[in-house]
Amino acid sequence: MHLQQLAYFVAVAEARHFTRAAEEVHVSQPSLSQQIKALENELGAELFSRARGNIALTDAGEALLPLARRILADADTARHEVQELVQLRRGRVRLGATPSVCTGLLPDVLRAFHGAHPGIQLLIEEGGSHDLVRQLARGALDLALLVLPLPAASPALTTVELLHEDLVVVSPASRPAPGREGSVHVADLENEPLVMFRHGYDLRELTVAACRAEGFEPSFTVEGGEMDAVLGFVRAGLGIAVVPRMVAVRAGQDLRTTPLASPGLRRTIALAHRSDVEPPRAARELQRMLLGSGHPAVPSAADGPRPADG
Repeated sequence: MHLQQLAYFVAVAEARHFTRAAEEVHVSQPSLSQQIKALENELGAELFSRARGNIALTDAGEALLPLARRILADADTARHEVQELVQLRRGRVRLGATPSVCTGLLPDVLRAFHGAHPGIQLLIEEGGSHDLVRQLARGALDLALLVLPLPAASPALTTVELLHEDLVVVSPASRPAPGREGSVHVADLENEPLVMFRHGYDLRELTVAACRAEGFEPSFTVEGGEMDAVLGFVRAGLGIAVVPRMVAVRAGQDLRTTPLASPGLRRTIALAHRSDVEPPRAARELQRMLLGSGHPAVPSAADGPRPADG
């Protein structure tokens, strides 16, 4: 049973005339009659009685007519819904991102995307890169903004580098950061009170690893916070923190930002999706906007800063 056959059947039932029905559906009368006959053969019952040139519905035809109208209406609704998705009127995008990227990069891009496509629902999942890779692998996310390099055991992902970013030290505006000549060496963080992110934060792993590489264990006054909480604790004078530059830029004038001395610390942000599944249309549009958001993936220092994984 084909939708076209049902459409022809409804046209004849409403016109009660094969020739007029054929004109309404823009098909030749023999073709229409042939399709009606094929439908009757498939159903095993005649749908029209044709006595003395008069066209009337049989009992089978009377039973089929409301069902055929409903099927055609549902098909039209389905066609309309799909067209709206294709044209970005409705739908959803499931985007994963590390918390610092959510704070620093996403607000402006998501505002622009929502302004252009207000019918698209945006679902944001915050997490560390390892957790986001697992979410991508099981199909719970369409896209994810991850910190490179990816976990060694990661599934097949397609990644595009979005930006390279230096990490900086933030301290209360009322006190200078440790160090000299306007920059902070990682070694200067020894014995400094640090406000530290919770376990699972890529930035925590990076900062701790950098301190251990200099031969000391960092000292935490407060630990376990999310990005906004860490910045708030620094404002309150509880310590200093190492954060991405994009976050520091948005932090406000009540925080002092000091760069890390060469070779510094840096991270690479990439946009990822599963290689075996093409993202939905709406996700591909968000991907296009993210890649064109004006954050070039180029080094910001000439002397080869140390790569970061958080």
